[in-house]
Amino acid sequence: MKANGTGPGSISDDGSPVEFYLAMPAENEPGIIHGALGGSGSILELGSGAGRVTHPLLALGHTVTAVDASPDMLAHISGAETVCAPIGGLDLGRTFDAVVLASHLVNVPDPEERRGLLDTCRRHIGDGGQVLIEHNPASFFTAPTETVSRRGPLTIALRDISRPDHDTVSATMHYTIGDRHWTQSFTTRRFDPAELADAGLRHDRTLTDDGRWITARPA
Repeated sequence: MKANGTGPGSISDDGSPVEFYLAMPAENEPGIIHGALGGSGSILELGSGAGRVTHPLLALGHTVTAVDASPDMLAHISGAETVCAPIGGLDLGRTFDAVVLASHLVNVPDPEERRGLLDTCRRHIGDGGQVLIEHNPASFFTAPTETVSRRGPLTIALRDISRPDHDTVSATMHYTIGDRHWTQSFTTRRFDPAELADAGLRHDRTLTDDGRWITARPA
């Protein structure tokens, strides 16, 4: 997903407002990841942000290495190793039980950037490891709709949708806490699990009914 953002306070390079993401709780992501591993393990979390998923994973007994390009995001993570770096080209020189690529990062429109993300995933799992990927399902591209959701004092709205082509959606997220407001405009492109093969991976399982979460293993 390619994005840019506006609003008060620190905003990461991908448009994510640090203050809002710090206030936003995890949803079902930790449970999905924990269930896929079948117990505690070592996790490389790519694009961790401010620890919304990191901290619940730690509480579930996992060892987490959190990677993000924003030092302002990583400053809010405690209890995990943090690495401030872009995902593409990352090489920590070791492998993990699982690599997590969530937040629809794999839907980045640029094919070379997407391949770089998947190469990083493959580089950091051994023969018995797995990659957990969250991507926008096919329904998002065939019939994208404006939505509004509320999570306590937080409001999240998806607006200004356009479809440059049948595989691509552009839109703007509107985030609100009280009288504070942020926008994050993004473009996302359909991901085909067949693309995993180019990075030496293969589709293993689909973890959710909507197809949003999948796992991949070494080919």
